[in-house]
Amino acid sequence: MSGAHPMVELWRGGLLESTHAGHAVIWGPGGIEDVWGDPATVIFPRSSCKMIQALPLVESGAADAVGLTDAHLALACASHQGEARHVKMAGDWLATLGLAEPALRCGVHEPYDRTERNRLIKADESPCQLHNNCSGKHCGFLTVTRHLGAGPEYVEIDHPLQQAIRQTTEEVTAEAVAGWGVDGCSAPNFAMSVAGLARAMQAFAAASGSGGVRDRAMHRLARAMATYPELVAGEGRACTELMRAMDHKVAIKTGAEAVFVAILPEQKRGIALKIADGGTRGAEAAITALLVRAGVLDPAHPAALKRLGGRQTNWRGIETGRIQAAPGFPD
Repeated sequence: MSGAHPMVELWRGGLLESTHAGHAVIWGPGGIEDVWGDPATVIFPRSSCKMIQALPLVESGAADAVGLTDAHLALACASHQGEARHVKMAGDWLATLGLAEPALRCGVHEPYDRTERNRLIKADESPCQLHNNCSGKHCGFLTVTRHLGAGPEYVEIDHPLQQAIRQTTEEVTAEAVAGWGVDGCSAPNFAMSVAGLARAMQAFAAASGSGGVRDRAMHRLARAMATYPELVAGEGRACTELMRAMDHKVAIKTGAEAVFVAILPEQKRGIALKIADGGTRGAEAAITALLVRAGVLDPAHPAALKRLGGRQTNWRGIETGRIQAAPGFPD
């Protein structure tokens, strides 16, 4: 990725050990307000765009038809840990649709949550698709699929659901899809520019909840994410801890390969960033820096210091270095 701007540095023993560079855009009510790197850089948003993928769930009336709560909508936008509460909610959701775990198309992986993983091991049980970090999104996909009377292979690119998501993606980014790839959960992931992703997040931030169908859907999804950060990710995760640190006023979402977005309703601003090397450490530090700059996150909060500016220690508790913003970012 050419033109990436240095954003995050790791220092050890008084020497610069590593640098993370990337691209970021802040989109406000009047358009692009700040840029680092190249805003036209095309990326796969990966899981950072789950609120876009969830728009048909709300806009089609499918969510209300089965009585989904805001907690369900938060799970639909989640990359969760596979904690017991995540697994139970996804299973119960499928049951309300008259479906079971085999209807999912997200695949199986071990839960990231240690407590649930250890429980499975001790009980000599195998993980299932409900443990997949994208199972909530897929429950949402199945809800729309049933509402539309469409076929069960909802992750196929020509399925009515994915065609609806593609159209929605182009509408909220105001640009043609640049291509598509298969995500880790088997669903199509539509490529877009960093600027297009930021523009979409600004639309979510500006939604009042009193406008048309899309405005109300965007407002509800952003509010659900901020209200239930523990469902969007899980204990110990950046999304959960930082949303709590911001008093549930801002919605943020990570995506694989170091993508991060933020929805700031009070400022009507959206943020999107991509760290070029794909490292999560860099993305978490960079979004922390941008949220601090926006005035919505206290730089001294433990959740912020955990990712930027705090002491880095080894397994014996000895300080080894610091992760800090690179010169010129995000000033």
